[in-house]
Amino acid sequence: MPASSRIITLTTDFGSQDYYVSAMKAVILSICPEVRFVDISHDLPPQDIMAGAWVLKNTAFLYPPETIHLAVIDPGVGSDRRPVLVRIRDQYFVGPDNGLFSLVAESEELKVIELTNSEFWRKSVAPTFHGRDIFAPVAAHLCCGEDMAVFGEKRAELTTYRWAKPISDDEGIQGWVMHIDRFGNLVTNIPELLILEHDQNSLFRIYVGNTILKDISSAFSDVSDGEPVALFGSSGMLEIAINKGSAEKMLGIEKGAPVSLVIQKTVS
Repeated sequence: MPASSRIITLTTDFGSQDYYVSAMKAVILSICPEVRFVDISHDLPPQDIMAGAWVLKNTAFLYPPETIHLAVIDPGVGSDRRPVLVRIRDQYFVGPDNGLFSLVAESEELKVIELTNSEFWRKSVAPTFHGRDIFAPVAAHLCCGEDMAVFGEKRAELTTYRWAKPISDDEGIQGWVMHIDRFGNLVTNIPELLILEHDQNSLFRIYVGNTILKDISSAFSDVSDGEPVALFGSSGMLEIAINKGSAEKMLGIEKGAPVSLVIQKTVS
């Protein structure tokens, strides 16, 4: 894809109050002025690496081939964590090697470059802002046509983290809340496919905190305003929500809270 039509996405925990995102864009535009920016999110919880990993998993591979994803959630900035450029399928990822690319890299073939060639960095590198001084210029030079090999040394693997897998047996499924979106919806680590592996006639009772739900619905509006509902979200995972409300606030649930699906009976 020619540089004039290349996309750079940005995913950070920087918010919109400060100059950080604008500074990264300024650096990129000074190197590759024809780039197209897409802001995926800048309102992720500060220093929440796995929240960023979850957002990237659900967006990155929807973009056109050769898109460059610049992602910076970097509590270890200035430490010995590696800066990396990664190619997965037909997409590029630039950012810290701290687990941020865990979910997009899961079960994928990777090409990993550690960003050791300072020729492609800003001349002055602040130890607290690698997003501006290392990752942004690398993304810009890549966008303008540089081969990824010029940016540093090949590495065999990435730092990766995994959410705990749900436990499934004849009595039901035990999972956890792994993500809470801005609406307060509780996204669990229980995929729809795991539930479908049980007998199709099985009825589940769902326990989360002090709340019990008797079935899985198809839409928020299946329950009255202010009532809890379990349904499969757009990510294919079971979610607990409040119709026109926040399950996080109204149910008093935090990330990591257990969610149990218990088989009650089988319809004959």
